[in-house]
Amino acid sequence: MNLWNLPTLVLAKELLGMKLIHLDDDGKTSGYIVETEAYLGPEDRAAHSYNNRRTARTEVMFSEAGRVYTYFIYGMHVCFNIVSGPVNKPEAILIRALQPIEGIEIMKERRVRAKTEIQLTNGPGKLSKAMGFTLTDSGKKMNEEDIRIEDGMNIEPNQIISGPRIGIQYAEEAVHYPYRFWIKNNPYVSR
Repeated sequence: MNLWNLPTLVLAKELLGMKLIHLDDDGKTSGYIVETEAYLGPEDRAAHSYNNRRTARTEVMFSEAGRVYTYFIYGMHVCFNIVSGPVNKPEAILIRALQPIEGIEIMKERRVRAKTEIQLTNGPGKLSKAMGFTLTDSGKKMNEEDIRIEDGMNIEPNQIISGPRIGIQYAEEAVHYPYRFWIKNNPYVSR
């Protein structure tokens, strides 16, 4: 089964428990994905590609699934997403939180303000900084360069919780869509 062929809402749940790995000049960092958030493209008011909006930033969302989509939020934090829809159906999944596995010392150097290990990666901007993701990663193909995904923890369907997405008050009715998924009782899930 090709992971990237799955429908976005299915993939967002399937990614939970998977191991996200980044190799860069500092070394290897990795973590289990414990929280995701799906964005369903042109029909989803919360998606950057709502109404088929094409910009230099969103262009990667129109390419094939399995590409990295990174962007700035609040002008200072990078968010890491995986493109998930078919070509010209610009959907993506935001990786919201990770449970660190490898490279924890590297993560601590990058996130000096984190007081606990949980605070290293319990939010999209935090995990991107801890993992060393940047805007230059946008467009890379998963598992072909320095960003990989592998099997990790086995997550049963009854361990997956869903609820509304966070931080999208502008999105009218899309505010209430239950497109955020997380592993029940995992301490690394964002607040």
